[in-house]
Amino acid sequence: MGYVSASNTPTLLSPSIEVDYLVVAGGGGGGGGATKSCSGGGGAGGLRTSTALSLIKGISYTVTVGAGGAGNTNGGLSSVSTITALGGGSGGVTFQEGQAGGSGGGSGQRYTYKGGTGNISGYSPVEGNNGGNGGASGGNESGGGGGGHGGAGVNANTLGAEIGGNGGAATSNSYSGSAVSYAGGGGGGGTTTKGTGGTNAGNGGQSGVDPTNGTANRGGGGGGQDDGQATNGVIGQGGSGVVILRYPDTLSLAAATTGSPTQSTSGGYNIYIFNSSGSITF
Repeated sequence: MGYVSASNTPTLLSPSIEVDYLVVAGGGGGGGGATKSCSGGGGAGGLRTSTALSLIKGISYTVTVGAGGAGNTNGGLSSVSTITALGGGSGGVTFQEGQAGGSGGGSGQRYTYKGGTGNISGYSPVEGNNGGNGGASGGNESGGGGGGHGGAGVNANTLGAEIGGNGGAATSNSYSGSAVSYAGGGGGGGTTTKGTGGTNAGNGGQSGVDPTNGTANRGGGGGGQDDGQATNGVIGQGGSGVVILRYPDTLSLAAATTGSPTQSTSGGYNIYIFNSSGSITF
């Protein structure tokens, strides 16, 4: 315990530091199968951000960065201290609903099957949104879009054209030192027209076109498969998550870390970007 003296009055030095944080979980994988399927896009990883997270000096805090989900698999959670974001829900295959998560995955074909539920932890503000519904059987072979942090996944067309639903919108954040879009929903597969993923998320598949993956460390969902796509077994994978911490560079303070985070100074802040799991001690 340390003291500084002013006019002979001892004052306790602050034992904690307040940091701004961005915690993004891994995006859910798109739906699909080895024999191809009209599938939904993966939901975005949950996104939580705010200012003034209090961390005690001298305490080592574990930082967990969630992996992106493989096909039909939810993304992994990301966390630091008391803040946890849940991985995105995977997209559903034909006759299957999307999975719940930080943002929900889109449903597979058939509009009676629903997109997965987002923000299942009930946070306010929300960490994500619901996935979209799939298309009607027979008349529309297509999957719903995965939910994104910035909006719900779009429903696939229920009649006529076989168009996959677009993924929910991503959210822009500048804690890294520049504006970056995180946690977009993956696009649903559509035989005629694929669903487009949110920024840095995967696009759905369509006839002759494979679905794509979410971008690493952006938390976007993977694209859903379509039964008319180019290659059997290709399913969009979710993008991994990220944890960013920053505090004013006017503070004379250093941090010890593991996991090789990127450290920089920008806009009046010291910034630590964890693209993989590690720890930090102020």
